[in-house]
Amino acid sequence: MRSVWGTFPEYHTSADNLDFIRPPQLAESLRVCVTILDVLEHNRRYRNQSPYGEPQLGRRNLYRSTGGDAIGVDISARLWVLNLSDGEHSLLDIAERSGLPFSAISDAAELLCQNGLLV
Repeated sequence: MRSVWGTFPEYHTSADNLDFIRPPQLAESLRVCVTILDVLEHNRRYRNQSPYGEPQLGRRNLYRSTGGDAIGVDISARLWVLNLSDGEHSLLDIAERSGLPFSAISDAAELLCQNGLLV
């Protein structure tokens, strides 16, 4: 909860005192700001170049070559981006719908663009 105006002599003045700020909370505030800026700078809409067929991720080294228990976040992000890149959904929309971090979705879109699968 916020303190009432005038509770501290430093309140909204140039006499701010860093002794009142804990480094972990300051670092967390910076991390949140950087995350917000990352979303603002990298949120785009893409269109899948192969919306009706299998894009053959394996031959492009974008999918694992052997089986396993579960696919990782990287591959899952690629599949989500390919599935929802219809020109209508933004990367932020995809991240929210998939529950994956925006950074993973953004990285997947960049990789798919480099391989000619998105425009």
